[in-house]
Amino acid sequence: MSSATGDSIRKSAEADVASNNVYNNQSESQKPGDNGEKNKTNKSSSESQGNCYCGKDRNLNIAELLCASCNRWFHESCIGYQLGKLVPFMTNYLFICKNCSPTGLETFKKNQAQFPQMCLTAIANLRQESVKDNSNRALFSKDREIIPYIDQYWEAMTTMPRRVTQSWYATVQRALIKDIQVLFTYEEDANQGPMFGLYNMELTAIKPNYEAMIKQGQLKVTDMGIATIPLAGNVKGRQGKRRPAVGGATDAGAPVGKKGRTADLGALKLPSHGYPTEHPFNKDGYRYILAEPDPHAPFRQEFDESNEWSGKPIPGWLYRSLCPGVVLLALHDRAPQLKVSEDRLAVTGEKGYCMVRATHGVSRGSWYWEVCVEELPEGAAARLGWGRRYANLQAPLGYDKFGYSWRSRKGTRFHESRGKHYSSGYGEGDTLGFLVVLPESVSTKYTPNTYKDRPLVKFKSHLYYEDKDNIQESLNNLKPLPGSKIYFFKNGECQGEAFVDINEGCYYPTVSLHKNVTVSVNFGPNFKYPPTSEYKYRPMSEKAEEAICEQTMADLLYLTENEGKLRLDNFNL
Repeated sequence: MSSATGDSIRKSAEADVASNNVYNNQSESQKPGDNGEKNKTNKSSSESQGNCYCGKDRNLNIAELLCASCNRWFHESCIGYQLGKLVPFMTNYLFICKNCSPTGLETFKKNQAQFPQMCLTAIANLRQESVKDNSNRALFSKDREIIPYIDQYWEAMTTMPRRVTQSWYATVQRALIKDIQVLFTYEEDANQGPMFGLYNMELTAIKPNYEAMIKQGQLKVTDMGIATIPLAGNVKGRQGKRRPAVGGATDAGAPVGKKGRTADLGALKLPSHGYPTEHPFNKDGYRYILAEPDPHAPFRQEFDESNEWSGKPIPGWLYRSLCPGVVLLALHDRAPQLKVSEDRLAVTGEKGYCMVRATHGVSRGSWYWEVCVEELPEGAAARLGWGRRYANLQAPLGYDKFGYSWRSRKGTRFHESRGKHYSSGYGEGDTLGFLVVLPESVSTKYTPNTYKDRPLVKFKSHLYYEDKDNIQESLNNLKPLPGSKIYFFKNGECQGEAFVDINEGCYYPTVSLHKNVTVSVNFGPNFKYPPTSEYKYRPMSEKAEEAICEQTMADLLYLTENEGKLRLDNFNL
């Protein structure tokens, strides 16, 4: 490109910018005078909130996402959603943090980037790299730096398929020239040719244009903040014929298009219960624990900034097990044929006996929860009570040594498949209470397992710890806990001691159903029939916060005991 051509380009661009500035100044002069003060107030309140879940400042060396609702920045390493490949300073995405999401789950979508956006991201990263190596360069060669950067990180920067030919090089040049003095600056270098830099050198100002997304209808403003607009009906366009309508016949799993690919309809609506809809089940001797990034793990930042881990196993100690903030029925720790309601507080059985456990268990203290029998058809039955993690999910509770149950038929109590008369039976409309008393024992380990030494497996955009069951070892270590008791209640009346001196261990509220029984659970704190004052107890709902503290302590102990051993350079050696 000649110098004369460059001068004419600059003059044309400056004229456009000047006219735009005149328009903007006129618009500003028409606004009420208090808008400036209002903007200052909003800015200060946003800054006072801080950034990210971890509360730490921004880190321009790693990818960060801006929440469309609260306008706070979040480090990639602190986000639980598996984002895939990203680079810093991207603007072609939509992100809503879990604090702003009505479902409690993060929302993320990477859009197709236009070439001006890709150029902006490339130059910003080149600029940040020059700051790190103290060269502090402002201009970069189009041919030697900008285009090679885009070529290297194409998949991370956009969803657009990589171009087979090099014709996109000319498109990059046109994009850079078009936005001179708007997004980019330009100089001609005798040795390196066209050189481009950022018109606004403030890298922290690079962010998605969410206001434009709202105007385009991709986002909407609600009383709860910014929300995404789910797709509805057939999506018309170049591939319109292959895209099914939401809720249409293709929901049943019919193949779509030539390759039999189905639309990812689950991504259109996140579940309100805060757990992935598609997830691995605990079965075949293995258990799966949902993991989230641990921002406090050693070398976490180095891992995030490194490009050498693509396709390699991720060290488990860089993550931590995700502790639910509320006690619910577990989606992963259940027989797959059971149907759990969307709020995870009701379950319906199917055919033979099968089981579901709660998300939290207890190993000391007195704890209480309730069940209401919503539907109990003729020929169906239920066994409810307390079970340990190794109780067989495809069997009734009380089938083995890991559970204690109360059956609806004849009120029989069960343990190790041995039934004994206990009380009258219960049926549809009854509210049942379950109280366990677990005295403290010096021989019991109360610190939960840390899974940081377990392997991580990826399933449907989420990472899980894979833990192998040790049933035989647990059977060998079974021993009774003196003074422990289990009481069952029916419509507020205690039916007496059901079990005494039960085995030591961690017990979960457990429901096992035969045929199409439907029950709803209540983990507190407000019960329909709370036990009388003679029973000192805590509602199961209080276990959620306590479990987070216990898990944090277990993780800290692991990191402390292995201090100096957890390094990225010797992982898997």
